[in-house]
Amino acid sequence: METINTHRDRYSAVAIVLHWLIAIALIVNWRLAEAAEHLEGPAAAVYMNPHKALGITVLVLTVLRIVWRLVNPPPPMDPNYATWERMLAKFVHAVFYILMIAIPVLGWLATSSYGFGVDFFGLFQVPALPVANDPDAGKWVIGLHKTLWTPMMILIGLHILGALKHQFFDKNGELGRMIPGLGRR
Repeated sequence: METINTHRDRYSAVAIVLHWLIAIALIVNWRLAEAAEHLEGPAAAVYMNPHKALGITVLVLTVLRIVWRLVNPPPPMDPNYATWERMLAKFVHAVFYILMIAIPVLGWLATSSYGFGVDFFGLFQVPALPVANDPDAGKWVIGLHKTLWTPMMILIGLHILGALKHQFFDKNGELGRMIPGLGRR
């Protein structure tokens, strides 16, 4: 396992792997939900069962990422960033973590409100949360779960645009901090 190195300018290998696993899982999960949107019954379950399992995966990976970040702080930001850029980056990351916890927990809570656990890719059953069997509450919670995806998409867009701005306009090699094989300036 890597040790803390406060003088490095790249994220650790663990942080990079967790970042990309979560990013891929979020994109795949969004596509699974979109595919199931207008289906019902067994046809919807083909997409929703892996969607729920992947949601649990995002939750676990996010908790691991937060723990890793607390134990192994990220490299410092470029000192040339404007104050607003630093503040926006910190805000976006904080809200990312909140949403990457809240969205899967709400999905799990909604599923639990219908009296079900989550089948984790056929390997084991994640038990339902200890909540009342209340489909009306489940509908409301799943609505919130879906609604929170809009700010997540906006944040993903801001995150990508920010990284591209720093890489191609500021030419500071920002992508090299998180993409293996890319060098820094």
